[in-house]
Amino acid sequence: MTGLLRYILVVAVLLVSVPSYGFEGKACTEDKGCRGECTECHTLTKKEAERLLKTEKLKAKVLSIRPAPVKGLWAVEVERAGRRFLVYVDFAKKYLVEGRFTLLEDLGKPILRKVDVASIPTEDAILLGRKDAKTKIIIFDDPDCPYCKKLHEELKKIVRKHEDIAFLLKMYPLPIHPEAYDKAKAIVCEKSLKLLEDAFAGKKLPPPSCETTVIDDNIKLARRLGISGTPAIIFPDGRLIPGYVDAETLLEVLKMEQ
Repeated sequence: MTGLLRYILVVAVLLVSVPSYGFEGKACTEDKGCRGECTECHTLTKKEAERLLKTEKLKAKVLSIRPAPVKGLWAVEVERAGRRFLVYVDFAKKYLVEGRFTLLEDLGKPILRKVDVASIPTEDAILLGRKDAKTKIIIFDDPDCPYCKKLHEELKKIVRKHEDIAFLLKMYPLPIHPEAYDKAKAIVCEKSLKLLEDAFAGKKLPPPSCETTVIDDNIKLARRLGISGTPAIIFPDGRLIPGYVDAETLLEVLKMEQ
């Protein structure tokens, strides 16, 4: 479903289904209504939101509440099973709206899901590019993934031309590649870009030279972040591109504001 169609459907459902007091409320005066500051008339506390959303039963918690981009709704940030997401509650506290609002002016622009970059440790990552590069982009990589190999060549093009951009490559072997786990472990033990490139070239890697939980930790982290495949490209602001893109596209997305 396109952003425009989704937006139209959400607004249509609200206009048809929600009584007018859901958007104006009894506390609103005739001269203000919700044409003024809606928070002057309406409130939603965390305690109320938790009761309405049944967070105790769902083992979730409400993190924050703010007015939504569309008047008449609260945007409620919820965390459940380590993942954060937004839902919307109408001012009458009768309806839950799930989905995303898209500005018409943003149609045609890539709207990418975001992940929490602060939750991603990079001490184990393999550096491609300059250590002092201003912009660092995280890549979840599988040494036996053909699209990771293809992306790697594009990343090398970027670092050759842009000294201010570097890539932090985290090993994330997928279960569909049975030999990738030991290869990833060997690469992490040596923290070796050469070993990763040898793997991409189809060369035999030495066995892991250390005992480490890094690979298992990366697999658990990727699952928590909702990353199920490789490559996965994560920009400094948390935007996530799942899959391969060429160097030109990657740079264009980097320039764009979310």
